[in-house]
Amino acid sequence: MLTIKNLTISNAQQHLFSALSLEINRGEVVTLTGASGAGKSTLLNWIIGELDPSFSALGGLWLNNVRCDALPIEARHIGLLFQDELLFPHWSVGQNLAFALPAKLTGAKARRQRVEQTLSNIGLAGFHDRDPATLSGGQRARVSLMRTLLAEPLALLLDEPFSKLDAVLRPQFRAFVFAQIALRNIPTLLVTHDPADVPQGGRVLEISDWQHNPV
Repeated sequence: MLTIKNLTISNAQQHLFSALSLEINRGEVVTLTGASGAGKSTLLNWIIGELDPSFSALGGLWLNNVRCDALPIEARHIGLLFQDELLFPHWSVGQNLAFALPAKLTGAKARRQRVEQTLSNIGLAGFHDRDPATLSGGQRARVSLMRTLLAEPLALLLDEPFSKLDAVLRPQFRAFVFAQIALRNIPTLLVTHDPADVPQGGRVLEISDWQHNPV
């Protein structure tokens, strides 16, 4: 479970939001909506431990009953998927995936096998040595998601990950993402402007519920 308790984020001019509390269960996708500039991306940055120093934060973050708002980024075990794939252009598809493998998986053969199996699972068998620039938009999106998941995050943040896909690819990739989340049973916070991105029956929260207030 991912839990935020009584979070307020401010800069010198205003509170972006105040007293935000939220619990996301394992396997659940909670959707957060709101106008641009309302603080959605700032919230995600705080959760992963990259809050801009121009902001201050009061509140707590727990993941599976472990408080982690004071932990370094790498110790939080929280994955983040952006709207841009951000694949390393100078590495092959397989090398991009291998970069995310946890250090506990040792041995070149075992790591290669994990990458090859992942590619096979997402319909990209034989793509290990391909240049990312040769992939379609949907293929790059799948590789980007699996790179995030290969790091074995205990929670996942999705920052408008479907927004740059075309009308055909978007529902396909959306279904793929939600299936991978269900398979791993991890709590997920989705930021989006599109109501079609909300999983069926999923909770939707509006960041204006924790309205801006003057400092």
